[in-house]
Amino acid sequence: MTTTPVVLSTESSIGAWLDHPAGSQIIAGIAAQAGMDDSAIRIMRNIPLIRLLSASGNAPEGLARTLEMQVNGGVAPDPAAVTGIGWRERIAPSRFDGQTVIVTGAASGIGRAVASRIAREGGRVIAVDLSQERLDGFAASLPEANIVPVAGDVTQQSDVDTVIAASGGHVDALANVAGIVDDFSPIHEVSDAMLERVFNVNVFGVIRLTRAVMPLMIAARRGSIVNIASEAALRGSSAGLAYTASKSAVLGITRSSAYMYEQFGIRVNSVAPGGTLTGMRPGNTSEFGRARINEHVADAPMAVPEALAASITFLLSDDGVNISGALLASDGGESAF
Repeated sequence: MTTTPVVLSTESSIGAWLDHPAGSQIIAGIAAQAGMDDSAIRIMRNIPLIRLLSASGNAPEGLARTLEMQVNGGVAPDPAAVTGIGWRERIAPSRFDGQTVIVTGAASGIGRAVASRIAREGGRVIAVDLSQERLDGFAASLPEANIVPVAGDVTQQSDVDTVIAASGGHVDALANVAGIVDDFSPIHEVSDAMLERVFNVNVFGVIRLTRAVMPLMIAARRGSIVNIASEAALRGSSAGLAYTASKSAVLGITRSSAYMYEQFGIRVNSVAPGGTLTGMRPGNTSEFGRARINEHVADAPMAVPEALAASITFLLSDDGVNISGALLASDGGESAF
């Protein structure tokens, strides 16, 4: 009895590489160089290897091809024979045709993935972020799309006004994605500065932009809003006090708004991402808080930003017509662990 040889590429998942005798050795070497332990690699099992290499930011040119040759016995892989490729984004053409959608945090990570998907599905995207340069780079990556880059800070009312002006007075949907992490400080250590910094972006930024958009949606008697919460809104073992409290507040904002504006045909929902390959990490952290958080090991698989965008755009679009006031845990099952 003959068996079909396993053919891997860097588009194959890390899990597929780990299941391969030569691939597992290659992954072990990458992990050792990056200082990643077994648990860190394990939760990345659904991530394509190429995304891990790209996320490092310093992978040598040609490394992907070299690794593919090594794992396949010196032979370049035939794309038609490659195994271990998991979920892939599938665009739904025309889903956002004729719609104007504001997306914050649109220059990177989940926000960029959401803005990109909406634009490729026919929507006009008001892409908001702090960096004009990164926004321009994003817009340039989709030259055929209708993307309006707006550099702005959601904590500043004047910048919120600029975003609304860019929309032309009509907004069909809003994705409040922009957010920042805390330093894992528990309540006996957290500083006023950290509380104010995190709440200004994660809570008051959401309130300011939603408050500005709501009259337009009321007048149109329709609209969809998705607020990005977090696993931290579901449990106390995900982050420090400031971030956990801020994302719990986002859930309250969602449910209050869903109830208040249901009469106008406006839907408001939250998505709680689990681990996502975004590069958003705290800098200096509380030793006490980090040690305690590290005791919680969920072992749920990490996701790529496009997987979160699939959940978010579903709720933003008319496909989510019968859903409002919900918290969708898009976390690979982490909240059930």
